[in-house]
Amino acid sequence: MDTLSLTGELIARTSSTVRVQEIVQLSLAPVFLLAAIGAMLNVMNMRLTWLIDRIDFVERRVAKGIGNREGEELPALRQRQSYTQMAVNLSTSAALTICLVIAILFVSAFIEPRIGTLVAVFWIATMLQLSIALLLFLRETRLATASARERRKRSREIIARKGDQDT
Repeated sequence: MDTLSLTGELIARTSSTVRVQEIVQLSLAPVFLLAAIGAMLNVMNMRLTWLIDRIDFVERRVAKGIGNREGEELPALRQRQSYTQMAVNLSTSAALTICLVIAILFVSAFIEPRIGTLVAVFWIATMLQLSIALLLFLRETRLATASARERRKRSREIIARKGDQDT
């Protein structure tokens, strides 16, 4: 009988058009944020695809014995790829978290326990993930705008650090 009373209570609470409208309005900010994350992911994925293609191109040229100067940039390209991949992963995680926020907002309107704290925690988690993703993407774009000479220098530094770690 408890399941029936719970179902009846849920139907009674959701039958109010005004209440559902309030929840839809409340969830608009997270929905717009989700759209913005989607746009960011599009840009980041395009950049990641370009980096992967560029790395493949340079590796093929180096394997053929041409493009040795380009080959010097491979460590920096791989580092940029890593930054972009981490930014994509965090942005995707933020999108999933904001989806949970939207779902929880709807559920919270129709259940007795107040779960506003949970919504706030997920919202903060989303903002942290997005902030870190944007910082990583900023780092990647700063590396991308460096001159070719600076990128080769950066690659040599990366190789030197890896050599120091191996010993």
